[in-house]
Amino acid sequence: MQIRVGLIGFGLSGSTFHAPLIGHVENLELAAVVSSDPAKVHARYPDVKVVPDTEALLKMKEIDIVVISSPNLTHFDYAKKAIEAGKHVVVEKPFTVTSSEADQLIQLAEEKGVILTVYHNRRWDNDFLTIKKILDQQLLGRLSTFESHYDRYRPTVRRRWKEQNLPGSGVLYDLGSHLIDQALLLFGKPQTIWADLRAEREGTESVDYFHLVLGYPELRVILHSGSLVREAGPRFILHGDKGSFIKYGLDPQEEQLKAGLLPDEPGFGEDEAKSYGQIHTTIGSLQTKGRIQTIPGRYVSFYEQLAEAVRNGTKPPVAAEEARDVIRMIEYAMQSAQEQRTITLNGHR
Repeated sequence: MQIRVGLIGFGLSGSTFHAPLIGHVENLELAAVVSSDPAKVHARYPDVKVVPDTEALLKMKEIDIVVISSPNLTHFDYAKKAIEAGKHVVVEKPFTVTSSEADQLIQLAEEKGVILTVYHNRRWDNDFLTIKKILDQQLLGRLSTFESHYDRYRPTVRRRWKEQNLPGSGVLYDLGSHLIDQALLLFGKPQTIWADLRAEREGTESVDYFHLVLGYPELRVILHSGSLVREAGPRFILHGDKGSFIKYGLDPQEEQLKAGLLPDEPGFGEDEAKSYGQIHTTIGSLQTKGRIQTIPGRYVSFYEQLAEAVRNGTKPPVAAEEARDVIRMIEYAMQSAQEQRTITLNGHR
């Protein structure tokens, strides 16, 4: 069974994170792309049909899945139209601008009997996969603090929609959705959230700094991103009552995909040994300190699982309800920052 995919948007996300992986998965075929630049698409995919707009794509009866890789403000409208056309839908993160929009799409997809999923690809980052294994094996004992950073050094504000004063723009929606999704996947919904949101660069129109503290009964989760971090610290810092784990560096898949590498090529998704995380813990009566080899990252797993869901009715790679919960957390964070207080999620005191 060949599953034909239509891709809306061929910018950085569409051309880097979606098109190469779709073409790499058995049973998936990139059949059409919505783009205003056909030459750019055909330079890499000469046999793929290029159409000028979403309406033209949705009229193509042969298209089974629509992947929405367009500006955040368009996600709800495009997804709604695609679901109404009877297509399975993948939405690039963040899912929607508001949780209310997400709820509407979830209900509509259920009514139409189609798959709705969201591309939270960093569930398959190599460092995150490694941390999941460490926590599953309880190598750090009872976890007390979990700190996750996604920092950048971008002192100059660029003229692009992600940095304009628009709903759904800014680093909280962009990078924050990744970090929040990872935290919810590991620990579930917190009891409280406190947020500090800033526009730290001169001339910026949107949030370009966030510091979130998610409160759990015995755990604090700190999620942080800044735009003026020239010398990055650890990507992850974990402390438990038996030990600690510290990891530097970013998963390499984004840069590898930009360079044209594919998931079956040697070294794809793998860390260099110098980037392995360091653990210092106690196992039984043995105290040990050393480096843990990073599990290779695998963004292609998203599309492999999606193909399986379409063919056999298995669960999609990311539940739309989970992606909706990420948007709710962003809304709570904005409320916390605006009111300058800790938000209690149950009861909203």
